[in-house]
Amino acid sequence: MTDSEARDADVREPDRCSAKGCQQPAVYALLWNNPKLHTPDRRKTWLACEEHRQSLSDFLGARGFLKDVVPHEV
Repeated sequence: MTDSEARDADVREPDRCSAKGCQQPAVYALLWNNPKLHTPDRRKTWLACEEHRQSLSDFLGARGFLKDVVPHEV
């Protein structure tokens, strides 16, 4: 890795919210799975900002997919 590549790696863009069109940094990780498609232990992840945490959780929860909401760690 060159010095330039090392500097670029240190200046990483923050992970963004998964809500359509949202560009806010992610604060939460919504862990979910679709039991018709995934094994019980598999977890998929959507990221959410503070504003969209509830609406994304509601969407997944209404389908029985939401398993957990945890702080997003960078």
